[in-house]
Amino acid sequence: MASKHDSDPSARRPAHPLAKQPAPGRNGRRKGPRPLPQGEQFFTPGATGLRRAVERKSATLLVFLYQLPRWILPIVMVALLLAGLVVDDWRGGIAVLPVLAFILWLAYLSWPSLGTVARLMRVALGAFVTLLALDRFGLF
Repeated sequence: MASKHDSDPSARRPAHPLAKQPAPGRNGRRKGPRPLPQGEQFFTPGATGLRRAVERKSATLLVFLYQLPRWILPIVMVALLLAGLVVDDWRGGIAVLPVLAFILWLAYLSWPSLGTVARLMRVALGAFVTLLALDRFGLF
């Protein structure tokens, strides 16, 4: 006589390994900090002087920003940039300064690993935000 488990096809097949745990951020909440990505170098190999000092000081802030929920930083940066675009006086310039500092900081950190087109894009973005800030302060 066949047992109850023999007639049920799902009882014979083991569950897929990924089906055992819900994906982080969907049904289950991730516990603890988000793990750092694997396989990337954190510092520029052979860096000396100012670059090495900036990379070492930036490491803590980069890890902190990485641990934040993914939506916070883009929302804050877009809100500040929109405030800088909408407000047509010195307060708009003040709103744009953190965005400019963030763009220039990330451009400096990523510069050694970038190609020509990516470098030009960062220069263009930095120039645009700089001109926006200068315009809001009435200097341009």
